[in-house]
Amino acid sequence: MTVTALRLTWVQPEDLLGHELRQAAQDGREPSAIAARWIAAGGPAAPHRAGASPEPVSAYLRLLAEDLLDELADLPSGLRDAEPTDLVAIRALCPEWPARGPHRVPAGHLARLEAAWLGRAAGCLLGKPVEKLPLHAIRELARCTGNWPLSTWFTARGLPADLAAAHPFNRRSAATSLAENIDGMPEDDDLNYPLLNLLLLGRHGPGFTTADVARLWLDELPAGRTFTAERVAYRNLLTGIEPPRTARHRNPFREWIGALIRADVHGWTNPGDPATAAEQTHRDAVLTHTANGVYAAMFAAATIAEAATGTHDVHHCLSTGLRVVPPGSRLALAVRHAIQLAQEHKDFDTVVDALHTAHADYHWVHAVPNTALLAAALTHADGDFTGSICRAVSGGLDTDSNGATAGSIAGLLAGRATALPERWTLPLKNRLATSVADFNGIGFDALAQLTLRETTPRCTTRRST
Repeated sequence: MTVTALRLTWVQPEDLLGHELRQAAQDGREPSAIAARWIAAGGPAAPHRAGASPEPVSAYLRLLAEDLLDELADLPSGLRDAEPTDLVAIRALCPEWPARGPHRVPAGHLARLEAAWLGRAAGCLLGKPVEKLPLHAIRELARCTGNWPLSTWFTARGLPADLAAAHPFNRRSAATSLAENIDGMPEDDDLNYPLLNLLLLGRHGPGFTTADVARLWLDELPAGRTFTAERVAYRNLLTGIEPPRTARHRNPFREWIGALIRADVHGWTNPGDPATAAEQTHRDAVLTHTANGVYAAMFAAATIAEAATGTHDVHHCLSTGLRVVPPGSRLALAVRHAIQLAQEHKDFDTVVDALHTAHADYHWVHAVPNTALLAAALTHADGDFTGSICRAVSGGLDTDSNGATAGSIAGLLAGRATALPERWTLPLKNRLATSVADFNGIGFDALAQLTLRETTPRCTTRRST
């Protein structure tokens, strides 16, 4: 009998080590001696695109990887003071931290919420078939089908066989995310997490704790629907590690994009109160992330909270988002640079090329380059819905996640579902697939109603469970 090895993604110690070596170099530690020991022992590099290397290593190398991961965690960081994770320390570094706003529901908020949900779904779906593809492949696939600059769904129709073979669409998504086969919104973690956060607020209110987030995940989130930092944190919970250590223990993905994709509901339910949105997001994010991974989520939440008022343009909203990020952090520097590039260049491809060059040392799922691309896309499109999601996706990196957040923000700015072009909304058929709780098949109009319920003024103490 042939036994096939199960190569579970994002948790194999020998794969985590390569990512941790890169993370250490980026966050101010000196990993070269540890890297040399791993290379001398015959240890492989981390897989570039996939979550696991194709073949298992020896038992010795696996044990060595675990030991080296722990040694890396003990190395001192030269960026610790400039890039803290503790909320009090973050606020101390932010001289323009927003004042806490009054909790009011602005007129038209239900319509904006529906547009935001639809926008998040459409942007995510646009990016799904090209997730994990390099930038040049995305451009070639779109150009060959007459869709460049990107303006509508990707398609396999008319695609030459050699190009399709050279740059295959994402295997898991191609059957549900191309123009010719979209039939409602398929499941995606970029939509699962907003659903989980609706459950979180419904059960615990805005005063939830990080432990509440952890318990909710264990109750409602299938482990197989987690990825990168979330999967490692989930594993850590199951081994008895408590938050916030769940974000740090053998978790090289703690500055990746995962916390950012969970931020929307915290912004949607705090319109006009970016400070509260950011603080709420921090409690969510530290289950899985540290430093720049947390800042990316706080930036998104504050930007969304400001956009949710319906009274500001995208440039003001992005500027507000930066007020909750330590100004000397790598994330703040990258976002400011991206906005400047978007303001200076008419050709967005030029902006994207410059960003890819500036952040070439980062993994394609890291929060720093992805948040920079998101800010550039929204700035360059001036908040226009189609322009925002198409620029975010056409820039590569984590295409579905960037498309989703761009769609959420641009949807809020559009103000209502009917303001979004029908080519983006009609294929969604007001139907979302998910494995989270009882949400499977729910409509975006119903999700807007549920989100509005959590937005209405309420006591900020924890509800009983």
